[in-house]
Order: sequence, then C-alpha cells, then structure tokens
Amino acid sequence: MRHFPIFLDLAGRRVLIAGAGAVAAAKLRLLLKTEARLELFAATPAPELAALAEAHAILLHRRPPAEADMEGAALVYAAHGAAGPDGEVAARARAAGVLVNVVDDLAASDFITPALVDRDPVTVAIGTEGAAPVLARAIKAGMEERLPQQLGTLARAAKGFRDAAEALPPGRARRDFWADFHFETGPHVLETEGEAALGAALEALLARHLGAVPTPGRVDLVSAGPGDPELLTLRARRLLDRADVVIHDRLVAPAILELARREAAFIAVGKEGFGPSTPQEAINALMVEHARKGAHVVRLKGGDASIFGRLDEEIAALDAAGIDWAVTPGVTAASAAAAAIGASLTQRARNSDLRFLTAHDLKGHAEQDWRALARPGAVAAIYMGKRAARFVQGRLLMHGADPATPVTLVENASLPAQRIIASRLDRLPADLAEAAPAGPVLMLMGLAPRRAAEAPPELIEELA
Repeated sequence: MRHFPIFLDLAGRRVLIAGAGAVAAAKLRLLLKTEARLELFAATPAPELAALAEAHAILLHRRPPAEADMEGAALVYAAHGAAGPDGEVAARARAAGVLVNVVDDLAASDFITPALVDRDPVTVAIGTEGAAPVLARAIKAGMEERLPQQLGTLARAAKGFRDAAEALPPGRARRDFWADFHFETGPHVLETEGEAALGAALEALLARHLGAVPTPGRVDLVSAGPGDPELLTLRARRLLDRADVVIHDRLVAPAILELARREAAFIAVGKEGFGPSTPQEAINALMVEHARKGAHVVRLKGGDASIFGRLDEEIAALDAAGIDWAVTPGVTAASAAAAAIGASLTQRARNSDLRFLTAHDLKGHAEQDWRALARPGAVAAIYMGKRAARFVQGRLLMHGADPATPVTLVENASLPAQRIIASRLDRLPADLAEAAPAGPVLMLMGLAPRRAAEAPPELIEELA
C-alpha cells in the first residue's frame, strides 16, 4: 500500500484550488461538501467557475498563487490541467511545506483524492492508486446502489448519542447496542415515525440494553478452510466479524485474519510437525479463560475443524467447563488440492471409498490398512505426510502396490503460492526431496493432475 487512506479534519482550515476551467470547477464542487475555507486562484476564471465561486461565497483571487498564499493551508489542489502552471503551483506548495495534489497526475502529487460515496457523516472512500479509475467508478456506482440514503441520518443520530451510550460496558455490550440501533430499531423507527423519533428510540433502546442480563461467553470452533479467503463459508465470515478473541492456528492465512474485527484480540497457537508448538492443554485453557470472562471466542482452525484438528478434545474441554460452543464446518485441504489438479476424489469403477489419513499420530508414523490402500484404484488424501514419504512408500510397496501408482503433492493448496508436484510411488521420496516444499503439503495417493485449475503453468512441476 503506497497511499495510506486517512480522513483529514478540514473544518475551518484553508484549502487552495488553483485553476481556471472545468478541472478546477469539478474539484471545487467536491470540496464544497467539506467544512473547509476554500480559496480559488484563477487569473481568468471560466464563467461557470466564477459563478460557482460567487454562489458559494468562495474567496476568488484573480491571479496565480504565490508561496506566501500557501502558508498555513491544509491542502493545495493544482487544477489547471496543464503541466506548466500546475508544476509551478506544486513547487510553491512544497516550498511552503503544504501537501499538494496535481489533478490527474499521480506522480506529481503528494496525496490522491479517492472516489467518494457520501452519506454524511458516513463516507466510503475508494482508491486504486491511480491504477484503475474506471474500476473505482464501478465500485462507487455499486456502493451508491447498496447504501441507503437514510444511512447518514442514522449515523448523525448515533453520533449525538455516543456519550450516553458509554453507560454500557465497553466491548461486546456496546457493539450489541449499536448493532441493534443501526440494523433493527433505527431503520424501523425512521421508516414508521420519522427522524424526530430517533432520539426517544435511542433512549428506550439504551434502557433496555442496560437492563438486559449479560450474555455469557461462548466459543465457536470455526473452520478457516485451506487458505483462500474466498473459500470461507458465510457463517465463518460473520463469526469472525463478531469475535472478541480469535485463537488461531499457524496455518490460518493472514488474509483470513484480516477479515476479523481489528479490535479483537488475536492469539496464535501454532503447531508445527517436528517444530515448536502450543500444547493442546494450553489451547483448551485459553478458550475457557476468555469465554468465562464473557468474550465471544472464535477458535479458528485451518482446513475443516473435524479433520485431524483435535476437535473432540477441545469440545470435551469446553463441555467440562460448562461453556457453550458450536462447530462451523469448512473446506478441507483435500478438496482444495483435488480442485487444484482438476480431479475428482471419487470415481465410479475406480474407487468406491476414499481415505483421509494422517501420516503421524502421537507415537510417530501412523500405521494404516496398507493392504487396502495398495489395491489398484485406491485413493487417499494424506495429511502431514511431508516427512513420512519414505515410510508411506515402503509400506505400500511391501503390501503390493504398483510402483507406477500416481502420487500428486499439492503445496499451499488454494493459496497464491500453490505448487503442484506430479510424482509416482516408486520415486516419491526423491521427488519430494528435490522439490523441497516449504509450505504444508497434501499428498493425493492414486491421483494424477489433469490440469491446474486457476493456476499458471509454471506452478506445475513434472519431476522425472
């Protein structure tokens, strides 16, 4: 992010616009929405621009701005639409230490003005850093359609009531109150009784929330999916947005954590095979501790929580502590890996069953029904198999598996860094060692890649 978005308080501050034509007029119309003291510099202003300045009592200087004019200004807009005069204005502004925007010239500007959706005091700013103005306008048009005009009215009423709402405890209690007003009570009162009734409605709503029995804490055990935020369920997104505390695994992608409330507490409890990890007992204790304090806890687990995620142990700990809980299922890594190679995990006349295996258990390498897995056409998704490739290979060959059985390794399934490594059982350890994957790997035994869906060709490796 090169340009950091902020909202600048312009109330009573000077903002200068230098330009004489349509470019300056467009910028002036936008800035009239603010509470700034606007000054226009135009030696020979176009009639439309002069009329606009007169209609709104804008101070008009019929000359170019000097460096002394810049002193104390909050912002300067160079809006001639010509490189020569705009460059002179920009140089004078910078000499005076004032931020300047050269309209339609990103490289010459200190800041950019985004596309705006105005529901004062609610403002949505849309920026593309000058890369795609057509896209910004399309997003703006979509937002204009989706955001009701009454949004600003509700926000103004809420702004005047914020001090009174501080009678509620900070955190969840206040969020519930404001959610109730903005999405339930407020719209209903505005539609049925009008803006004048909002004050009384807020008072009544506050009294109701102050008298409500505090909601006990709870834990939602949420599946984060294989990594791509677009593979999250709608329910998982809603729960992340409401969470007070997010206790997350190492494999949960940063882009998914970005979907949670910024005010939430984030606690990493990563586990890594043959590496540092948080004991399961400590994870259980964290969930119970925060839920007992009344927090809404999201225990965010990579993939699907019910597949090799020690879900039963966490549920047992919550039951023992008397904590309310629920499970949100998700997309497991095996499904994402199969989609990446364009293959089905099951197929009539090939495999009538499908095995999800872990290569490790509490005692080390996990033993399986190797005879069944070695049969022609068998398909298995092997989790955490990166360090067990030679063990798996040996057991399968020992039980009669065809050495040419296809094995596909998918690293970082569904993520931008996804990599597909096509191998065979007889060369599996060597191919894995040569590829040296750094990320988590899902091993698809019995499946060869048909294609790499949504992935560039360079991410597919055929290792001989």
